Amino acid sequence: MAKETSDFNKTPSANRLHISFFGRRNAGKSSLVNAVTGQDLAIVSDVKGTTTDPVKKAMELLPLGPVVIIDTPGIDDSGAVGEKRVEKTLQILNKTDIAVLVVDQTAGMSAEDEALVSTFQKKKTPFLLVFNKGDLPEATENVRLSGISYPYITVSALTGQGIEELKNKLASIAKSVQTEDKKIIGDRLPDGGLVILVTPIDSSAPKGRMILPQVQTIRDILDAHASCMVCQVSELPGCLSALKEPPALVVTDSQAFNQVKDIVPEDIKLTSFSILFARYKGILDTASAGAHHLSALKDGDRILISEGCTHHRQCEDIGTVKLPDWIRRFSGKDLTFEFTSGGEFPQKEEALKQYALIVHCGGCMLNEREMESRMSLAQSAGTAFTNYGTLIAHINGILDRSLEIFNA
Repeated sequence: MAKETSDFNKTPSANRLHISFFGRRNAGKSSLVNAVTGQDLAIVSDVKGTTTDPVKKAMELLPLGPVVIIDTPGIDDSGAVGEKRVEKTLQILNKTDIAVLVVDQTAGMSAEDEALVSTFQKKKTPFLLVFNKGDLPEATENVRLSGISYPYITVSALTGQGIEELKNKLASIAKSVQTEDKKIIGDRLPDGGLVILVTPIDSSAPKGRMILPQVQTIRDILDAHASCMVCQVSELPGCLSALKEPPALVVTDSQAFNQVKDIVPEDIKLTSFSILFARYKGILDTASAGAHHLSALKDGDRILISEGCTHHRQCEDIGTVKLPDWIRRFSGKDLTFEFTSGGEFPQKEEALKQYALIVHCGGCMLNEREMESRMSLAQSAGTAFTNYGTLIAHINGILDRSLEIFNA
């Protein structure tokens, strides 16, 4: 059974298991998505290529829990437009935690299907092969399944045959890829410890609410049976002086590092939301090494600044305005900056080789697999990779201090 949850009480998409359905046109991907979810999420038609763009839906799917289900265009699409659809399909794989390869059992495995299996294996993406249309008489006549060497199941999206078994198998695979105990900072806090969160409210802050990394960090602190105090930079001295004992940690918005580092005494641990999320997304070691690459920049180098989401740019936008200014001043070099947001991150090594450094946002809107995929692409291209908070900490001379909380 699948159900939608209220926007006020739903798990962020970045924290949900991403399950993507791949396969050739007319293999029955969309029909199978609808059968698994119990909803008409995807348009179903006998016409090849009905699904022209990836269709995504966040939901609660028993027995898996919170998931994002993704239906993709056919991997065998043709023509100039079809090639772009195939490219989009392969990009979806970068954020996929579990891949479902749907094969028409009456036709059997194709060269495209075998190529997808190889891609799954190369990217180390857990996958399940699903032979659909198992209710048709020609299914057993035309296809011998005994030679298949990877996990598979036979189903019928039309009759519902095997659908519950499919969901149970996906749940079993999910147990091996989910990291339920992973914490943003809670595992580094003492019971009853206090954390001060410095959250500047400026033109970039959303009206009437907190940004996602701040909200998730607050929840993580509470789950660890610790407590937190939230303030702006101007109130930070008063908050510190009001405490009988120093806090276990101060976490600040990276943009305020320069001010906060002078307010917080050296004996109090200090880090940023962006650094917390670099650790949470599995890129902190690489981001730390990449930040030190600032000293190796040369005149004429190209820097890519990339954000995982899209939003309205402000006049003092951190990605397009503040970071380029800070990097130029720190390096003293004449540099060229380029910018991407959302799904625009280059997917080919050749495109990334032109950059001396890639600076990524904290990635709160991207799941761990996609962040690691972007990092791996940069590493394969030989391009240094870091993130906003780690780089800003280095520019302010406090990167080592910002990492102390993880070394304790």
